[in-house]
Amino acid sequence: MISQFFVLSQRGDHIVFRDYRGEVPKGSAEIFFRKVKFWNDDEAEEAPPVFNVDGVNYIHVKVAGLFFVVTTMVNVSPSLLLELLQRIARVTKDYLGVLSEDSLRKNFILVYELLDEVIDFGYPQTTSTEVLKSYIFNEPIMVDAGRLPPLGPAAMFMQGTKRMPGTAVTKSVVANEPGGKKREEIFVDIIERISVTFSSSGYILTSEIDGTIQMKSYLTGNPEIRLALNEDLSIGRTGSSSYYRSSSGGGAVILDDCNFHESVHLDSFDIDRTLTLIPPDGEFAVMNYRMTQEFKPPFRVTALIEEAGPSRAEVLLKIRADFSANVTANTITVQMPVPSYTMRASFELEAGAVGQTTDFKEGSRRLEWNLKKIVGGSEHTLRAKLTFSQESHGNLTKEAGPVNMNFTIPMYNASKLQVRYLQIAKKSKTYNPYRWVRYVTQANSYVARL
Repeated sequence: MISQFFVLSQRGDHIVFRDYRGEVPKGSAEIFFRKVKFWNDDEAEEAPPVFNVDGVNYIHVKVAGLFFVVTTMVNVSPSLLLELLQRIARVTKDYLGVLSEDSLRKNFILVYELLDEVIDFGYPQTTSTEVLKSYIFNEPIMVDAGRLPPLGPAAMFMQGTKRMPGTAVTKSVVANEPGGKKREEIFVDIIERISVTFSSSGYILTSEIDGTIQMKSYLTGNPEIRLALNEDLSIGRTGSSSYYRSSSGGGAVILDDCNFHESVHLDSFDIDRTLTLIPPDGEFAVMNYRMTQEFKPPFRVTALIEEAGPSRAEVLLKIRADFSANVTANTITVQMPVPSYTMRASFELEAGAVGQTTDFKEGSRRLEWNLKKIVGGSEHTLRAKLTFSQESHGNLTKEAGPVNMNFTIPMYNASKLQVRYLQIAKKSKTYNPYRWVRYVTQANSYVARL
């Protein structure tokens, strides 16, 4: 099934390499890296997750700046192998605490031990962190997370004041704290990826939320946990519950559909919206859900392009943050394709703009606007002047756009799904573990048409 598994750095260095069947020619890692680095396609700048070179199928995912790759000579389900790679990355992070080139190199013996249990002669065996604990005997060498750049949604919670401690996302499930003690704590993350399409006049054409409730437990003895969600939560778009009003003043939270982890018991879910579970070791998704009910988008995006002469045009981009002033979005990127005959672009930022950069990508004919952070309630504007190599022909709005936006907003969720309480079964009167509940919203496809 799987011929090889390897992990490459962004420079193409081998960090981990395992050949299971000896049927793929040597040098496959170098062939893969050169193909990905110099991928040249009319429609895509980056290599797709699955491609074939000289009869060898390469399937890869990029996690924390590292390439996780498998090769195979046979026709295997790509979805299966992509899911396997994601799970290997997750299990590795569970054991190492931090997923980075440095942590992999320092723990290469542990990583190879994990690989030998996860895959046997090219066939996946298990990717359960809890099951693997019985077979893994090496202790991880911890890496100082303070020197690492923040990666992934969970790292956003390490920024700013009144946030969770830095160890929240960098602890191994097997390593003890200094002094041999293990800190009793549990983390629950509500992560939402939103897709919104705006028309040229600013109306919302489509809107959808894909959400997940992630849990990572460091509780000894695996005690029973009760996780309570909104009382007015409704599953499906039918029923009188859609007319209920929540105590916070907003409408009821209506999910189109959802699914739960196998460890979740739903005995009381229909009564009081409470999930009961005994959490396995490692990070796992308690619940996945989807919502297409109308919700308030966090950003309003306005884009305009107009002719300013025979071979010139002006672009106006405006972003308004429609959320509370005590919430701050970060790592915002706005991109807008321009006509293929655009030669150059000059930019004009608003007065007093801080932490903003602009660029014109000549290869892909695209304007790029990066903002370090946006505070709720604020508005930002960018003006750009385009110079063409020829006179524009036809309608500029058909040759430019749409505008695409990427962002991350910690401690904010668009669906209003809330964790009312997180109850842990007590072993004794003094047992009181730390509980962390965090929210983050990310853009999945946030598009404004011209």
